[in-house]
Parts: sequence; structure tokens; C-alpha cells
Amino acid sequence: MKTIDHLDRAILEHLNLDARQSFADIGKQVGISGPAVGERVRRLKDNGVIDGFGVGINLRALGYTLQALVRIKPRSGELHKVEKLIAQQPRFMSCERVTGDDCFVAKLALTDVAELDDVLLPLHDCAETHTSIIKSHVIEPRLPPLIPD
Repeated sequence: MKTIDHLDRAILEHLNLDARQSFADIGKQVGISGPAVGERVRRLKDNGVIDGFGVGINLRALGYTLQALVRIKPRSGELHKVEKLIAQQPRFMSCERVTGDDCFVAKLALTDVAELDDVLLPLHDCAETHTSIIKSHVIEPRLPPLIPD
């Protein structure tokens, strides 16, 4: 794990809230200059602490009114086939390989519940699936506590 100090932690927290903030604005909030923030961000990227910048997307604004979590248990000898099918289906927004009875937990974006059949049908010959519709988000994605130096 990379060592970061209190200023690095503060910069990461500000970037996590809004990665489009200028370095000057972040610098004012953490008590250093904009160029110093830029240098620290460059170092954090070079050290692999920051691995990219993204954008938050409102899925509802794009017509996706539902999200679902799907636990997927491949049948014997079908692991790689299932992994490939998941990767090829663009409605899967993320997929983790996990321990336990299921090998994968994936997150889907859907315009309506009827799409579940279209998305999951190709998997049914080679895997067992268990689907849960997401009703609401209790916690949005966030940083874990940043470990002190």
C-alpha cells in the first residue's frame, strides 16, 4: 500500500466529491497552492493511487428505470463460457468474481423488468442465476476511510 499524508487524503476526498474542481480551488480548501495540488495529483497517479477519473451518470435520464443484482453460478466446466457471455452483454455494468456458492455477482441496467429474460436467457444453458431488483441505494459508491500515514 502506498503511503499518503493528510494533504493527499484531503485532495483525494475533494476529487472524489468533484473531480472537475480546479487544482486552485482544491488548493484553497486544503491550504496549498494549485500547482502543489497538481504535483501531488501527478504523484498519486504515478504511484497508482489514482487510476483514473470518471463521471457520474444518471441512468434514469438515459431510460434505465431498473437495476438488478444477479448472482451467477456456472454449471461444471462452463466458467469461461459464462464469463465470456457476461462480458459480451452490455447491460451488465459490473461483475465481480466472488467466493461462496456463486462465482459471479453482476449488476444490470434495465429499461423494464421484461428485459431480464432477454439478458439472462443466454446464460440459462450454462449457469444458474438468482436475480434481485434494486429498490433504492442506501449508500452510493464512496471512498473507504483513508488510512493515516
